[in-house]
Amino acid sequence: MSHPFKHLRVILKHRHQVIRNGWHLGIFWHCLKHDLSKFGRTEFKVGSTYYVGTHSPIYEERLRNGYYSTACQHHTRRNKHHWEYWTDFFKGRIIAKNMPYKYALEYVADTLSASKTYDPKNFKGSTTLEYFNRNSEHYYLTDTTEEFIRYCLTEYAENGWKNLKKKNTKKVYKEIEAKYPKTKVFDTMKALGDLPLLKEGI
Repeated sequence: MSHPFKHLRVILKHRHQVIRNGWHLGIFWHCLKHDLSKFGRTEFKVGSTYYVGTHSPIYEERLRNGYYSTACQHHTRRNKHHWEYWTDFFKGRIIAKNMPYKYALEYVADTLSASKTYDPKNFKGSTTLEYFNRNSEHYYLTDTTEEFIRYCLTEYAENGWKNLKKKNTKKVYKEIEAKYPKTKVFDTMKALGDLPLLKEGI
């Protein structure tokens, strides 16, 4: 059963929170373009069909379709705030490129919003940092991107928005960027643990 209105309510709530976060981070105008592809036919249809309310419909789509998500493929290749956009495949290897500053910041705004949107009752300053620390070992990020995102999420966990003004984060990004190569080559897949079991009888 499809739930278009419930899905619309969730993505609007998420998007508005991202825009508010973007205002705190100094990228308000940039965040006005956030996730517009979710309103298009491809992603909206999938989101409505697999709507559950407590987590992303993309995860639900994976569980019901042998782990493959059409919505994720469509979304991450059109939205530069996702690390997947900045990956390439060459000779059996995965090549990651630095997320540019404004997209890395948008990623921070996005993940903070997702944590608050899907589980508002349990959201606290450290929620998103804890999630990132648990899951980043599965991500294909350059050292610059990973260190900068962790810095921002740590600052938010410890001090809220206080030290996340644009003049501060831009300086930190440049300092981190100067330490590492612009790309990172992954020779092996970061396959850790088991994939979640597929649900039966759906």
